[in-house]
Amino acid sequence: MFLSTNADTVRVAAFYRFQSLEDCGRWRAPLLEACRQGGVKGTILLAGEGVNGTIAGSPQGVAGVLQLLGQICGLAADEVKFSEANEMPFHRMKVRLKKEIVTMGVLDLDPAADAGTYVDPADWNQLIADPDIVVVDTRNGYEVALGTFAGAVDPGTASFSEFPTWAEQNRERLAGRKVAMFCTGGIRCEKATAYLRSLGLRDVFHLKGGILKYLEDVPETESRWQGECFVFDERVSVGHGLREGEAELCRACRRPLTAADRQAPHYRPGISCAYCHEERSEEDRAGYAERHRQVGLAGKRGVKPHIGG
Repeated sequence: MFLSTNADTVRVAAFYRFQSLEDCGRWRAPLLEACRQGGVKGTILLAGEGVNGTIAGSPQGVAGVLQLLGQICGLAADEVKFSEANEMPFHRMKVRLKKEIVTMGVLDLDPAADAGTYVDPADWNQLIADPDIVVVDTRNGYEVALGTFAGAVDPGTASFSEFPTWAEQNRERLAGRKVAMFCTGGIRCEKATAYLRSLGLRDVFHLKGGILKYLEDVPETESRWQGECFVFDERVSVGHGLREGEAELCRACRRPLTAADRQAPHYRPGISCAYCHEERSEEDRAGYAERHRQVGLAGKRGVKPHIGG
């Protein structure tokens, strides 16, 4: 069952499934129509290797879209990470056709068949407590900076497409060892384990359901997670129990900022932060300031600024 019992909340559903989809483009229009009818917003990616997305709306609307995805690719309820938001975290609905549902740039992988061993959140702490295991965070640097598991290796990537290069450069370091990998919802680490296996590594594991499922299932008192988990919507971050976090976005560079980041000298709401101040011109900042002013005026009038259809 995909339906929530709380009819008043904004239901957020994050999901993916590696499943061969022939002629995936034929599903774009039916999905858009189901989302329109259900008042659902967010993003769904379709590719020959499967489906990936995060959507939000009423429990009934979200359930209708997920049921259609079940018909399309076999998506099951236990493959969806549910959470709640105080308000709609997306501005519009997009269904996009892609070469990959998560872009690594390696098109001959088959994660559905070749991924590493799943590890349930309840067993994750015991696995990563092994002093001989290498724990790898497969997310990007700005995500890792906001929160990660204690002792995890940060590959220092700016995008997931850089991961294969890091893996090849560290192949000897990882050879003959157990490697445990994790990411936000499970999709990147699932593909990353398939890539490591293609390099000849065999003892490769990944966190089932990703950080989101871990934060949902594992009590905070038993958790090895430190910080907040970045999410790709207007909530910005979540913590234990998938409660909305304290991070905010820099509207200039889209980097998540902690409370400490927002105390830095170069932080100006909607205009700049310490990470992008030197990368932007005064002309850029003037444009951001005007945009921030317009958003503020729209908010006072109770009107949301037009961002998309």
